[in-house]
Amino acid sequence: MFARKLEFDLMLIKKDEFLRKLRDEVLPILKKQAGFIDILGLTDEVKVEKMLLISLWETKEHAQRYEKEAFQKISALLKPYLLTPIVVIPCVVETTISEHILATA
Repeated sequence: MFARKLEFDLMLIKKDEFLRKLRDEVLPILKKQAGFIDILGLTDEVKVEKMLLISLWETKEHAQRYEKEAFQKISALLKPYLLTPIVVIPCVVETTISEHILATA
């Protein structure tokens, strides 16, 4: 399993609109991508404008194909809500400690 971690600062005044956009427009795009498993949204408890989106993929190749084919469109959809550019960090998921995710995928 593979993950893409996106880090950025969110305009707090537009947080509800951002989450609606994520649910109504971004998630359907992700669900159409081969190998997509799930997405997690996390906000910092102290610096509430800091946000992480972690997308989970069956393989690195699936994540790379998504990067080439759909990420620019999603990035453009999210840009109006962001204070900072999106920083993308690719990650290998240690499946030995997350077996329950594989069982539900």
